[in-house]
Amino acid sequence: MRISSSQYFTMNVETMNNQQASLANMYAQISSGKALQTAADNPLGAAQAVALTSQAANLAQYSTNQSSALTSLQQEDSTLSSVTNVMQSIQSLVVNAGNGTLNDTDRSALATQLQGYRSTLMTLANTTDANGNYIFAGFQGGSKPFSDNASGVGATYDGGPGQRQVQISDTRTINVADPGSAIFQSVSSNESSPVSSGSAANTGSGTIGPVSVSDSSDPANSLIYTITFGTTTTGTPPASVSSYSITSTDPSTTPPTVTAPTTPTPYTAGSNITVGSQTVAISGTPASGDKFSVSPANTGSTSDTDIFTTLDSLVNALKQPADSASAQATLQNALTTAGSKISNTYNNVLTTQTAVGGREQEVTATQTAMQTTSTQTANNLSDLVSVNLPSAISQYEMTQNSLQAAQQAFAQIQKMSLFNYLSS
Repeated sequence: MRISSSQYFTMNVETMNNQQASLANMYAQISSGKALQTAADNPLGAAQAVALTSQAANLAQYSTNQSSALTSLQQEDSTLSSVTNVMQSIQSLVVNAGNGTLNDTDRSALATQLQGYRSTLMTLANTTDANGNYIFAGFQGGSKPFSDNASGVGATYDGGPGQRQVQISDTRTINVADPGSAIFQSVSSNESSPVSSGSAANTGSGTIGPVSVSDSSDPANSLIYTITFGTTTTGTPPASVSSYSITSTDPSTTPPTVTAPTTPTPYTAGSNITVGSQTVAISGTPASGDKFSVSPANTGSTSDTDIFTTLDSLVNALKQPADSASAQATLQNALTTAGSKISNTYNNVLTTQTAVGGREQEVTATQTAMQTTSTQTANNLSDLVSVNLPSAISQYEMTQNSLQAAQQAFAQIQKMSLFNYLSS
């Protein structure tokens, strides 16, 4: 096979051009530090690099979301801690208010103190974050969640019903703020006690105590029981004695279903009265027509579980003169009712705070796991696109030497001719 001079020259020039292109590419890699200049350098590696870059961007955004979520949860946790401190102070005040040695002036002073605690709770319920958003406003972070009712009793919730959420990973979205209605106007279903109360219209000296529950799973405990006092004739010779009858109301039906009164039972002060799987004792001397009730912690009415309504009612009760046996009984009944409701709200706040703490731990654990993933992704991407400088420089020098040798050899061969041999 004959190779013409033209073919030979063309082949050598093409080889040297290829080597020069290779040197240019190596130089670009060394100067930029990137092994992949174009997708043509490594099509599979380029595709993998795009995927890893996208993954790294997602991980960076999740990291930002996690930090934001943790900040929000920590602020809610801190605020709820302040709420529990105030609630503990309120509970101590209620116990103190039951001291029989206090006079009307003392109780009025306690009422003023209680109003201060209420104002503090209202401020905490309307806490804002660093961006000015209300943390207990649900979806409506820009709206003030709580405001006092025009009637002067209780508060209105103007926030949203839902929980704000943040996505902290591909598969996990976490709640970062609880609506205030679930904290200050609701109670925990598992950590709440039934509420006993006496009618404000009672004229006797009867007082009702807290409720004891023997079987919390009894469906009958979800009914509202009304204990009505009257008189009945019993014994020989016949005599009129104080007695009571019980009616129950099912608040879950529309309209509520009310049972007929039970047969009157003679009343013995301090004896337990059974309603469902619950017992309650009434002491003192109730008058005919006086009424007492035992209700589940949550009857479906916001006013029953609104801590602001409870505190306003208690402030009003403490300001009333206790100048008769009936007035003293009314005050004691108000303290018993408020004590149960305040305790239920306190337990609800603790339950919420526990849930918030659990979410904080979950975010922290996700951060730790994702930091490991982010580091691995960055390493994989670096291994794929970053150039190995020692190896690249060595390869560059070898290629450069090869090119120089080829150029020198080609220059020498160019000088060779048949005439040179003939003349010699």
